[in-house]
Amino acid sequence: MRTLFFLSLLFLFGCGEPANTEQPVLTPEEVSLGFFSAIYVERDVEKAKQYVNEPLKEVLTHYYIAAAVQRNVLSLSMTNVEMEIDDIDIDFFRKFTKDVMVVVKMKGLKGGQPWIDDRTIRLHKIAGKWIIVEIMPEKRKVNG
Repeated sequence: MRTLFFLSLLFLFGCGEPANTEQPVLTPEEVSLGFFSAIYVERDVEKAKQYVNEPLKEVLTHYYIAAAVQRNVLSLSMTNVEMEIDDIDIDFFRKFTKDVMVVVKMKGLKGGQPWIDDRTIRLHKIAGKWIIVEIMPEKRKVNG
């Protein structure tokens, strides 16, 4: 009787769904917002590294803290940041695209004053995952 009970428990718990350890595939928008949120909101450089390629990981490791990444990598130190996707150069055939540019619009405080700015990043689809490969240089508007 005990053997029958043990076997029935074994079949009951042994036939469950396998644990899904794969993370869902993030869209370019989710990757972009995740990266900027890690740097500006959570101030967690380690979390931001999951969204970038190896060369950018080395740069983030070098600067170590979020304030230094904001100042030296993104050229934009801000607090109380809210962000949204401003533009993305991707079309209906998203699944066939391997290279995407995303513009993230940020609103917050810069030097204690309200500030609105944006940053453009390039993402590549590598092994089925969107990865940030480049933070585009700031385009300065010069009078004259």
